[in-house]
Amino acid sequence: MAIKVTMPRLSDTMTEGTVATWLKKVGDKVSEGDILAEIETDKATMEFESFNEGTLLHIGIQAGETAPVDSLLAIIGKEGEDISALLAGGDAPAAEAPKADAPAAEAKTEAAAPAKAAAELPKGVVVVTMPRLSDTMTEGTVATWLKKVGDTVAEGDILAEIETDKATMEFESFNAGTLLYIGIQEGSTAPVDSLLAIIGPAGTDISGVADNFTTGGAATASAPAAEETKAAPAAAQATEAVAETSNGGRILASPLAKKIASDKGISLNQVKGSGENGRIVKSDIENFTPSPQAQTAASAPAAKQEASAPAAPKVFVPAGEVYTEEIKNSQMRKIIAKRLSESLFTAPHYNLVIEVSMDEAMQARAAINSVPDTKVSFNDMVIKACALALKKHPKINSTWKEDAIIINHHVNIGVAVAVEDGLVVPVLKFTDAMSLSQIGGSVRDLAGRAKNKKLGPQEMEGSTFTVSNLGMFGITEFNSIINQPNSAILSVGAIVEKPVVKNGQIVVGNTMMLSLACDHRTIDGATGAQFLQTLKQYIEIPVTMLA
Repeated sequence: MAIKVTMPRLSDTMTEGTVATWLKKVGDKVSEGDILAEIETDKATMEFESFNEGTLLHIGIQAGETAPVDSLLAIIGKEGEDISALLAGGDAPAAEAPKADAPAAEAKTEAAAPAKAAAELPKGVVVVTMPRLSDTMTEGTVATWLKKVGDTVAEGDILAEIETDKATMEFESFNAGTLLYIGIQEGSTAPVDSLLAIIGPAGTDISGVADNFTTGGAATASAPAAEETKAAPAAAQATEAVAETSNGGRILASPLAKKIASDKGISLNQVKGSGENGRIVKSDIENFTPSPQAQTAASAPAAKQEASAPAAPKVFVPAGEVYTEEIKNSQMRKIIAKRLSESLFTAPHYNLVIEVSMDEAMQARAAINSVPDTKVSFNDMVIKACALALKKHPKINSTWKEDAIIINHHVNIGVAVAVEDGLVVPVLKFTDAMSLSQIGGSVRDLAGRAKNKKLGPQEMEGSTFTVSNLGMFGITEFNSIINQPNSAILSVGAIVEKPVVKNGQIVVGNTMMLSLACDHRTIDGATGAQFLQTLKQYIEIPVTMLA
């Protein structure tokens, strides 16, 4: 009987794996102990051996593809064995039972025939599902389709841009063929593993495949399905009409490129795309320099239109009228709401506040930044001080589990970055081993790419402590919600010049407020206070960070 082989969990932190290489191909004989494939985990590339023997009948995850733990990796069984039920998500076919009376057996066979036919995919047809593009992603939103039904798709082509809870990412095809069906329209949100698209040979009849995928039952060619197929060209025409330019051509541009072009007032008609099929990407907009003729030609009609256009009517809201606006929640906003609600209502928060003198830190920063090609911010100094203080107080660098407290002896500091749709937390891995200038360069790089939604999921995973700074907005003191699974988060306020008492005299000094939010399940008040005392010493006397 055929056996399903699933993506194994090869490390304690592994949630998904990438097939680096297949060492067997479909049709090969497999013995117990044979190496099936090399699988790349979050920690290493490891050989995965077979615990079964037979013939490799199906490969579910191609070389280079990534899939969650327990996804269908392969099927091993007898040569020529029917595995259609396994591919459709069922169990292996049961062993043939002793024959009953002929009419009953025939009726049972006839009843099972449609289901079997529905379970089988037409030759060459591949079902593409909503991918899991981050460790916390449970659903995704299709921001843009870069292919339409009927388009030819090559392996490596970008099918769509998908908005996750952390970033908008390009999703490329691992299969070649024709895009036969789109299951999730632009702007729609669907759970991970939902039917995203169907790719196969041009002209293949896929009636019933989508219905069978969603319902798990027999697919029938229904009138609505036919209507949907008929409506597809019309929808494609409508989409194309919207995307047409003044000269009749269709503009292909990423959402980020469109936004930057809109902000800079650049017409996409003037930009030459360097992406696939002439698609305009971010770098094309950033490197674009309009010609003087184009600027003149563009400004003249604009000036004429501005002169001739009547003044915009004033919007009048009568007294007592209620005016509201509904803004659809983005995927990121939904996840922020969910995660922070879970954190606030599950972790018993308390806050410890301390005031630190910044006079010596200001002098140290000025001296460091006097070195050519070196730029360090006060936030970088706080991050470095936190990393060193966490090594001395590892209980702050912990995670709560129901049966144990996990102490992290590595320091990965997450830095909260405000973006258009909310907040992301890129992570500086092994922060304690980084110099101030390395921290500064890394933070600038991560923050810049975070605002452009170009961070990879792996760059936002694995934090053990978080720093949130609103000082640049003039906020002197605030409390943050813990970024779980961390046990603490530091809120950094603005540096304020004010009268302070030094050696019994009132003088002008510079101070900054720090607020540490702690999870009382893992951190007691005295432990949090000791951490802040160490942190205060590092910040007030920066030279101690070199000791």
